[in-house]
Amino acid sequence: MPKRAARAYIGISGYDYKPWRGAFYPDGLPARRWLEYASARFNSIELNGTFYSLKSPAVFARWVDETPARDFVFAVKGGRFITHNLKLRNAERSLGNFFASGVLALGGKTGPFLWQLPATYRFDAERLDGFMRQLPRSARAAEAVALRHDDRLRRGALVDAAANVRYRHAFEVRHPSYFHDEFYALLRAHGCGFVVADTAGRFPYAEEVTADFVYVRLHGSQELYASGYTDTELDEWAAKVRAWRGSGRDVYVYFDNDIKVHAPYDAMRLAERVAS
Repeated sequence: MPKRAARAYIGISGYDYKPWRGAFYPDGLPARRWLEYASARFNSIELNGTFYSLKSPAVFARWVDETPARDFVFAVKGGRFITHNLKLRNAERSLGNFFASGVLALGGKTGPFLWQLPATYRFDAERLDGFMRQLPRSARAAEAVALRHDDRLRRGALVDAAANVRYRHAFEVRHPSYFHDEFYALLRAHGCGFVVADTAGRFPYAEEVTADFVYVRLHGSQELYASGYTDTELDEWAAKVRAWRGSGRDVYVYFDNDIKVHAPYDAMRLAERVAS
């Protein structure tokens, strides 16, 4: 069987933004149809609500139902309780809760998992290694993790996967201590991606490729979360996406410059460039 061609998934980080009504979303479109509307325009959306709280199997099932049946995937942002409160330590139960909260319902729509570490958290090789070893690399492996959930899942738990799909994991880091070869080598050893994150110069930047996919988050080039991307900047990003994809890697790009409604338009403009 021939190897599947590498793909580019380009979309937005989150979709439920009230200021987008009347700008990106039509005035008369009810909020309950925003995901349907957005997913018809992008082939991927990053779920960032999963960062702030545990969802329920019913919520994940609705996300699946409201998005295209084919050629669409969600990226899933790991829980803040795990990354920011626990700082990856003693996370077994919390990982169980996260994967049992409905994640397994995504089936074939499962894209990469994003683990964003706080800017104040320094590189700790032993702790990171221990955490990466716990991350499931398939939906079937995630079933075993989900079985470790506890009673904090008050809206139900899902421990049976809709499909046994591959799981990928990527790490977005901001503390300067991560930007060195030891961290990159650790990511490679576990097959995890390094998130290429444009943060308008607020945090360090690198384009290290550590896995068989590339994960990019574009938070704004001039003002964090607020500035749009120029035609020249998007041309440059399109060239990078094509080069990464040309090396046989899937590429996932999410625009997080949502404050002034730049994200959806920048995502569409980049997708047009990559496709041309």
